[in-house]
Amino acid sequence: MRFDIATLFPKMCEAVLSESIIGRARTAGFLEVNCWNIRDYTLDKHRRVDDSPYGGGRGMVMQADPIFRCYQAICADGEMAEKPHCIYLSPKGKVLTQQRARELVQQPRLFLLCGHYEGVDERVLNEIIDEEISIGDYVLTGGELPALVLVDTIARMLPGVLPEKCCFEEESHYSGLLEYPQYTRPAVWHGQEVPEVLLTGHHKNIADWRFAQSLDMTKQHRPDLYLDYLNKK
Repeated sequence: MRFDIATLFPKMCEAVLSESIIGRARTAGFLEVNCWNIRDYTLDKHRRVDDSPYGGGRGMVMQADPIFRCYQAICADGEMAEKPHCIYLSPKGKVLTQQRARELVQQPRLFLLCGHYEGVDERVLNEIIDEEISIGDYVLTGGELPALVLVDTIARMLPGVLPEKCCFEEESHYSGLLEYPQYTRPAVWHGQEVPEVLLTGHHKNIADWRFAQSLDMTKQHRPDLYLDYLNKK
């Protein structure tokens, strides 16, 4: 799978995506991530990509043309002839869920547009964007952090990125429930003991305990998810 991130801060994105699991997966060739600097596609000699908004107001708006030129370069790059699925990271978008990530992992190629300043000229969004996605109802400086979150969420479900499917299928939200509590050595720490069932080696009992714990954790901490889970059963 290929990700193309259009941003004003490619080094910021590379710093995160070159580390840990995603960084190793990129090196191994399990996914491709390219960070494109929108400033490289402006015709302005000062590499300017923004201007004041029509109608007045504070702040600056990213111009349509540099973004569109960047998009065209991305579409022409590589062997994939089809148009990428284009996402604008925006507070106006639907909030990212695990279910949407599971759907997006089926796409061969994603184009992620990171806005900045007061946003992006609406005309380029109308021209190229397929959907808008938010990572929460709060304000961020730009779209880079949401883009990184989206890449991480999707990439960890790609074949080879994690050792086995259970590494992500048993995580919080994947099944609709929060994950069960985890423990490691020592067996007793500050007077607190690891639940005895986890020391037995009895796989079915352990699985039953973990499921019961997931249900209880979800009911306590996210009653909305708990009710959704019950309604889908």
